[in-house]
Amino acid sequence: MNELQVVLTGTVLPVEERPIPVVDHVTIVVSDLAVSDRFYTAALAPLGIERLRSGDVDGGVAFGRPHADDFGIMPAGEVAATTTAHIAFGSPSRAAVDDFYRAALATGGESRRPPGVQTEYSEGYYAAFVSDPDGNNIEAVHHG
Repeated sequence: MNELQVVLTGTVLPVEERPIPVVDHVTIVVSDLAVSDRFYTAALAPLGIERLRSGDVDGGVAFGRPHADDFGIMPAGEVAATTTAHIAFGSPSRAAVDDFYRAALATGGESRRPPGVQTEYSEGYYAAFVSDPDGNNIEAVHHG
């Protein structure tokens, strides 16, 4: 059973059977925590990625699928906002990519590339790209 099957079925594999992710988690620094929280909460929801908690030690907000807080945002302070990252979130379907794109634009994101097959990557690479409120390149991608 792969990670997507686990997410879609709600099955929780024993730790020793879980796939080892390439990247365990990513956190970016944002200029306005409230604005970015609204953006990511809305944009990631169609992908099955939820707002899991806020008020971490660093003042941040964690997002993820059940049992995995893979993505976080934290307020700028001693460290400036992240503005040039490219983060691609996996999507369970093409329809979810479309919904991600609409939700992102409705909450302040700017279009970089509308949903569609990105043949420069592969014939089955269906993705949409938006800029988040700080200018980062945020992508939703479905392989298939």
